[in-house]
Amino acid sequence: TYPLPEAQLDRFLMEIDVDYPDRDAERRILFETTGAEEAHAKPSMDAETLLTAQRLVRRLPVGDSVVEAILTLVRAARPGTEGGEAGKLIAWGPGPRASQALMLAVRARALLDGRLAPSIDDVLDLAEPVLKHRMALTFSARAEGRTIPAVIKQLKTRIG
Repeated sequence: TYPLPEAQLDRFLMEIDVDYPDRDAERRILFETTGAEEAHAKPSMDAETLLTAQRLVRRLPVGDSVVEAILTLVRAARPGTEGGEAGKLIAWGPGPRASQALMLAVRARALLDGRLAPSIDDVLDLAEPVLKHRMALTFSARAEGRTIPAVIKQLKTRIG
């Protein structure tokens, strides 16, 4: 594989880092994928159930404070004055798709947790996976040892 251009990275809802499996999980992987029996993935839902869930997520109400938190965070993650000191570290940042992704992600998280509306805590918890692949640091920021997760953490202090 090769790194995707920034315009294509933005099309992914989140970047979730998956660590190496522990020894027992790797043992199961080893046997399940190299034996005579072919392993098959089990569907967790059918297409209609998935579409129904997607429609339900979009209908979940979102309070003004959560909308403002999303806008504040995403807009601060761009180069320029809205990010304050952090804005000087950012070479390029998230576009409007990041706001859309964060809005859908916080709604889905609330629904999965059995809540009728997302909270600012959802925004804070999902900020890094939604934003980190939509940002790049300046050369000088990287030379100083800054990282995107650290910059996102700094930006999150603005909303909570």
